[in-house]
Amino acid sequence: MKEFAASLETATPREGVDLAARLAWEMVRKVQPSKSIRDRLVVIYEDDAETILMACQIIAMNFQAIAAANNYWHDRPIA
Repeated sequence: MKEFAASLETATPREGVDLAARLAWEMVRKVQPSKSIRDRLVVIYEDDAETILMACQIIAMNFQAIAAANNYWHDRPIA
């Protein structure tokens, strides 16, 4: 996986959510490096509510780690 984030620190919770989603996507790319296979699989799960909810859970778990790394943004204004 090529480096895309040197740190889990973000300026705002919104940036944290974006980073959490990016981490999830990078993991998908790591376990399935073939773009053509990923593209084929998207068609299968894009209309599956259960699969979409599972993806949201993974992003939420990533966000928990990012929020903790950012001390829950206590010392920063929320934008």
